[in-house]
Amino acid sequence: MTLLHRLASDVHLMLRRPARMQYAALCYRIRKKTKSPEILLLTSRDTGRWVIPKGWPMQGKWAHEVAEREAYEEAGVKGKVQKAAIGSYVYKKRMDHGLKIPCKVQVHALEVDSLCKNFPEKGERKLEWVDCEEAARRVAEPSLKELILGFGKRMAAAHPPEPAASEV
Repeated sequence: MTLLHRLASDVHLMLRRPARMQYAALCYRIRKKTKSPEILLLTSRDTGRWVIPKGWPMQGKWAHEVAEREAYEEAGVKGKVQKAAIGSYVYKKRMDHGLKIPCKVQVHALEVDSLCKNFPEKGERKLEWVDCEEAARRVAEPSLKELILGFGKRMAAAHPPEPAASEV
């Protein structure tokens, strides 16, 4: 490596900012028949890739409150959000001017109670309920895939399926 390249690399490392923080909701519901969780995925407005609702910090709101609000604004869901985060993941956020910045996303589980007919971003995104394995296949970020699969395993352990009538 030339001296110039090494200097450029060192300057880049010195000027690099820590990842920006966002807050997200992993919206889920438990299927009545199978007792298995389903995850609500939505498409991003810019690229159309599958994501979960997330947003920037809001003054005067706790992280879980931001996650809850983003779930309503982006997907029209209401429910009970957990105050404690279930994990986090990192991705590169493309800004309006084309620059990509690293973002760390703190994720809060939100058990969906109701779906609203009207919400701020209605018609701007596609929404779909899928099982945890399918949700993990659809999202792009490896650490979000792991978070979803881990959540699914914990939920399956907490909500075992009821035995069939023939097994009783």
